[in-house]
Amino acid sequence: MRAEEWKRLVQKAAAGRTVREIRVRAGRPVFLLTDCGEQTLFSDGTLRYGNNQMASAVPVLADQALIKELMEIFSRHSLYAYEEELRQGFLTIEGGHRVGIAGKTVVLNREIHTIREISGMNIRIVHEIQGCGDFVLPFLFFNGEFLDTLILSPPGAGKTTLLRDLIRQISNGGENWRGRNVSVVDERSELGMCVQGTAQCDLGMRTDLLDGCPKAAGISMMLRSMAPQVLAVDEIGTKEDLEAVRSGMNCGCRILATAHGASVEELRRKAYFSELIKEGLFSRYIVLCQHPAPGTVAGIYDDKLRPLFEDSGEKSGTSAGSIQEKAGAFVESYWEGQKGLAGSREAV
Repeated sequence: MRAEEWKRLVQKAAAGRTVREIRVRAGRPVFLLTDCGEQTLFSDGTLRYGNNQMASAVPVLADQALIKELMEIFSRHSLYAYEEELRQGFLTIEGGHRVGIAGKTVVLNREIHTIREISGMNIRIVHEIQGCGDFVLPFLFFNGEFLDTLILSPPGAGKTTLLRDLIRQISNGGENWRGRNVSVVDERSELGMCVQGTAQCDLGMRTDLLDGCPKAAGISMMLRSMAPQVLAVDEIGTKEDLEAVRSGMNCGCRILATAHGASVEELRRKAYFSELIKEGLFSRYIVLCQHPAPGTVAGIYDDKLRPLFEDSGEKSGTSAGSIQEKAGAFVESYWEGQKGLAGSREAV
């Protein structure tokens, strides 16, 4: 199959759907991950569960020729220009979408030099959902000041998407707070989705982005050079990451970060994090889950892990709309309950 035909079928199948990933493997069916789960792409441009064949359609199979042609298109026929990204197993294409690759690695001096003979691709569609942070933002400010915040979620539950929107809104400012200078250390190029040094996602008007830099080193660099008021990083977890975060807080910078975790109880059991919890290093914890949809806020907690908001747990029988309505009413009461807030709200 040629790339043009593959593109036509994918576009037809994706019409009216939210596509999160497209999996292409040599000699295997093409799969699309949507809000309805993973489905197989068929030759009539439809998506179905499993490999059930009908007389009029069969599963679309990828081959090496298709993968090679797609890679040429994604790299604008200049794979050498993406050599550094390929060495890390991906390339970021126009629009901020990330193409993960699998194949034969070329190792020189015990370091990966590049990947050749590519046999599989995972095309991850960037999800820039502006406004998805509206619900949680009121919990992250007190008397106009931003509070150190950690976002927790299992993989695929929307923590990076939420982080991206919070960065944008904190940077631009809102009704109840002035915009802040935000520095972003984007180690895996997933927040700004930079292409040739230019961010493809809107991270706000006061945001400085350090792309492709290790978190610990990047935090130190930003603190020395950009004087951030808020410093944002994605997926902290190592001792070095947490010490760098602590250093930022000691320099008077507020931290906005994410970490893997399905609950605050799980976070307590993780190495290094338990000490930070005891110290009350973060003032706010946001926990996300995937039901009834990715990005659902399961709970918001203070520095002592006391709940400020928790969903009732009846998500299986509750629509996302009703959860949002309930949450909106809760936020309004929360705003009114903050001591001294009414007299200290800041303009943009």
